[in-house]
Amino acid sequence: MNRGIAVTGQSTVLIKPKRSTSIYVIGLLLLLVFISALYLMLGERFITPMEVWRAIFGKGNGEQIFIVQTLRSPRLIVGLLIGASLAVSGAILQSIVRNPLAAPDVVGITGGASAGAVLFLTRFPGLFSVHLLPIPAMVGALIAALVVYALSWKGGVSSIRLVLVGIGVASILSAFTSFLLIFSPIYSASSAYIWLTGTIYATTWTNVFTLLPWTVGLLLIVALSTRHINVQLLGDELATGLGSAVQRHRFLLLLLSVALAGSAVSIGGVIGFVGLIAPHMARKLIGPVMSRVLPVSALIGAILVVSADLIGRVAFLPLDIPVGVFTAAIGAPFFIYLLYRTRNQG
Repeated sequence: MNRGIAVTGQSTVLIKPKRSTSIYVIGLLLLLVFISALYLMLGERFITPMEVWRAIFGKGNGEQIFIVQTLRSPRLIVGLLIGASLAVSGAILQSIVRNPLAAPDVVGITGGASAGAVLFLTRFPGLFSVHLLPIPAMVGALIAALVVYALSWKGGVSSIRLVLVGIGVASILSAFTSFLLIFSPIYSASSAYIWLTGTIYATTWTNVFTLLPWTVGLLLIVALSTRHINVQLLGDELATGLGSAVQRHRFLLLLLSVALAGSAVSIGGVIGFVGLIAPHMARKLIGPVMSRVLPVSALIGAILVVSADLIGRVAFLPLDIPVGVFTAAIGAPFFIYLLYRTRNQG
């Protein structure tokens, strides 16, 4: 009988996984295809499904081809990549610290990525290629993650301590980012400020080709590391007894989480709470086994970001509301609920 690992506080419980993962994966894929089709159809200019299909292959009306291929398709693909990256990053982070409240934005990782990216954008405008933007974002995210983890450690990492330290570090990084914006040229500062709200507005194929290799490469590495992620859930003593190099694997998994979040933030800005919500939803659907949680989390994350961006793009025309506004509106109450539940369990 296949069994999974459930985490409650610092303890672990073996339980039977929930229903067949393939059913949920197929269902989520169909939902994602449906939402993607709506995304390409809806906007200031409505395009029928058949016209969208023809425009994808460069046929039909020139205006429709431009809208589908140049305006909507790259934005859709970037939304899918960012959602999947943030969701998997959150799932890894929650597993290695065995903390249901852990998420890249909650514990300051996205704040570090934002600070690194804003420093790059405002201090070196035009000096380096935009393709290098994920690198300073990842470096900032890694520094923030290491600081939060080190300050949270006291014979272990408790849920509340990690969250409180993460919020404190995120606040410091936010102040540092504001400082950079204040003392930057107006053009660089305004561009960075819009980016910080969490938006994929005006995304181009350049952004797609910048993010795509990072996302695909990192997700492949994660797929090959699921065994190590599952072992982390057992706790340090039991994992060590099974022959796992716990600290080394934990550090490498932390690097993967940071790289996924950093690359996503470098293109989409601070799109909050996706890394918190998606893994929880995945575990509710298919149980705690990470080989199942990771792909389902990726699909849910992609659905969340694309759906939120679709709403922001079409619900308030002619305004284009940043996607981060809607993910925060959903995620903040969910985070408060998790914090309340964790406090009661404690």
